[in-house]
Amino acid sequence: MQSITRQILTFLLFMALLSAIPNMLLMFVGRMNVGNGQAISVLMWCPALAAFITCALFKIDIRSLGWNFYPLKYEWISYLIPISYSLPVYLFTWLVIDGSLNTSSFIKTQSILWGLPGLPYFATWCIAIPVLLSVGFLREIISALGEEIGWRGFLLPRLNTRFGFSAACLISGLIWAMWHYLGILYFGYHGTTPKIYSLICFTLMAVEVSFVLSYIRLKTKSIWPCAILHASHNLFIQSIMDSMTVKGGLAAFIVGEFGAGLVISVGIMAIWLWYKRNTLII
Repeated sequence: MQSITRQILTFLLFMALLSAIPNMLLMFVGRMNVGNGQAISVLMWCPALAAFITCALFKIDIRSLGWNFYPLKYEWISYLIPISYSLPVYLFTWLVIDGSLNTSSFIKTQSILWGLPGLPYFATWCIAIPVLLSVGFLREIISALGEEIGWRGFLLPRLNTRFGFSAACLISGLIWAMWHYLGILYFGYHGTTPKIYSLICFTLMAVEVSFVLSYIRLKTKSIWPCAILHASHNLFIQSIMDSMTVKGGLAAFIVGEFGAGLVISVGIMAIWLWYKRNTLII
């Protein structure tokens, strides 16, 4: 147990030190798209680098991080899970809050990006959306994999061994949430609601998603479904559905990673998987 505790603390130390470098740059500039978003990509790979360094120091086989592919059904399920917990929240908001749905802005933006302003619907629905769901997803998974190697590949199994499933999910979720706090407070990673509201909603959602990702990681013994779910979450919520929703007003308190809607929907899924934790063979 002492060895596992030292491994956890060593990982957290290197994760904090490595993350400080891109975080300082992002805080200095005060926005997220530094280097056309590459600074964020570097930040998202800091947990993986910390895991690799810790494995080297403790002579841990990196195969233990979970590189194996489980039956592909779990990859597909992981891709669809974020849709299942986010789409109901957005549909509810769009239907109940008048004017919260704004596809025209999304369509106009995509048609300009693809150089087809005269064919906005064709550019959006026949080119932009299919590309986002395929190539865009692959771009997202590159960054998401960096986080998942660290959080779920290295940290979670050791927390699970040391403290058990429930505590491991809670602790890893809180650490994961707090790792995002500098972004929420200082370089624009937040909604249009008060920052304290964004912090509370994001923290609750991150802990709940941690239960979902942790269950999948321990069930499949693989980080790939976790990386796929993480990438799918970022793609559908940040790149697609947030872009179709009017920023500000009452809707901002409900949708997105900083609204109460996902806290409820993800929470339902997290509770369900927590009740199924005894089905895990660890």
